[in-house]
Amino acid sequence: MSAPSTGTAEARLGLRGDRGPVLGALMLSTALVALDVTILATASTTVARELGAFEQVPWLFSAYTLAQAVTVPLYGRLADVFGRKRVMMVGIALFLLGSVLCAVAWSMPALIWFRVLQGLGAGAILPMSLTIAGDIYSLAERAKIQGYLASVWAASSVLGPTLGGVFSQFVSWRWIFWVNVPIAVVAAVVLWSRFHEKEREGEREPIDYLGAALLTGGSTALVLGLLEGGHAWAWASLESVGIFAAAAVLLAAFAVTARRNAHPIFDLGLLRRRAVGASTAAGLGVGVITLGLTTYVPIYAQGVLGVGPLVAGFSLAALMVGWPLAATVAGRIYLAIGFRWTAVIGSVIVLFGALLTLGLGPGSPVWHISAAVFVIGIGMGLVAVPTLVAAQHSVEWNERGAVTATNMFSRSIGQAVGVAALGAVVNAMTTVGADGTPDGPGLATAVHVVFWCVVGTAALMFGTVLLLPRDNPRTAPAAP
Repeated sequence: MSAPSTGTAEARLGLRGDRGPVLGALMLSTALVALDVTILATASTTVARELGAFEQVPWLFSAYTLAQAVTVPLYGRLADVFGRKRVMMVGIALFLLGSVLCAVAWSMPALIWFRVLQGLGAGAILPMSLTIAGDIYSLAERAKIQGYLASVWAASSVLGPTLGGVFSQFVSWRWIFWVNVPIAVVAAVVLWSRFHEKEREGEREPIDYLGAALLTGGSTALVLGLLEGGHAWAWASLESVGIFAAAAVLLAAFAVTARRNAHPIFDLGLLRRRAVGASTAAGLGVGVITLGLTTYVPIYAQGVLGVGPLVAGFSLAALMVGWPLAATVAGRIYLAIGFRWTAVIGSVIVLFGALLTLGLGPGSPVWHISAAVFVIGIGMGLVAVPTLVAAQHSVEWNERGAVTATNMFSRSIGQAVGVAALGAVVNAMTTVGADGTPDGPGLATAVHVVFWCVVGTAALMFGTVLLLPRDNPRTAPAAP
């Protein structure tokens, strides 16, 4: 494999003077998705009270996550064929339209369907933000820039729940969607006017629409089965078996068509490259750990340690503070010692932080859990950044969108697997009291098992990053 051109950003884009405004627009675009993840959670009870159908509230999140996850690989391939700008514009437009429709939703089913539209937009926004950053910034700059993008998530983890509470209590829950409108408009205008791509020369590769349909259908069935198994239906039920069987058939059919197609929507051969395969495997671990902690740290802080919702939220925010702090320095580290050893150090730190959670008990101070997740966040920044950049650095421009999308997709699958597996553990070990919440002693034991699962996942992630090639980021990447 030939080394990627070191002048990719200069040669293709020629916008060194405009990179600041473009980065600002990418951060605003990321904020759309990051805020949406946290802002609705605070207002979901108020939404259900006004629209009814409280039992359908989980679908507000599942439908969005599902639509986002299954479209990421498709957007990645489309970006490599038609360019990043067009796909990003489509993503922002879909997210903007979905937000406006959510703001005027007249029923819970309507709101759920409009959340699907938002998810379709988010599926383009996240991978395109990272891909564009990879295009316009050099290898030495890329980790610092990704630290800026990660800081958006850190700010949103605090700002989102606060805005959700303020809007739902003092104004209207509908404003949690209206607030997306000016952010989306500004981001779109700046990207449209400042981000310029040269038109690709020569004939464009055909789009594998059959493969796209099979991959989207199979991924939808798989993620839906993982998200709803044990909740909407029992794991051993006919519905569960049927949906997983459908996923297996569709994904197998996709694998067959991908091997026969010269330009598949998702090139499975990319996974045979050590940097891409190891990055994808590490992304699964990142997804499991992130969603596992995001879901159960606040529950443990409130139900076992006895703190209020605000303090519980801030205890989790420590994770999203440590992550961007480490991401901003990861570039200097991997330029000095390489992608592989940076990720190895990060995974060891994640494992150490996970082990700290095992010392938690009903009498533990809340700072103990905050410190543990802060350490895990530091490690995550040193794993997520070098593995993604290593994968991007190992391919040419016309494959970078697909590789970035593959990494994002693996994280989404990891999140779906994590929420399904860990949720099954907690549900099996707890009983619900008269107030509708799990009892303290059973919850403490169940979440302690969750922490053990995080430890195990961190150990597996350590093994996957060892598979990264021993390359020098200052030179050409190792051959796959």
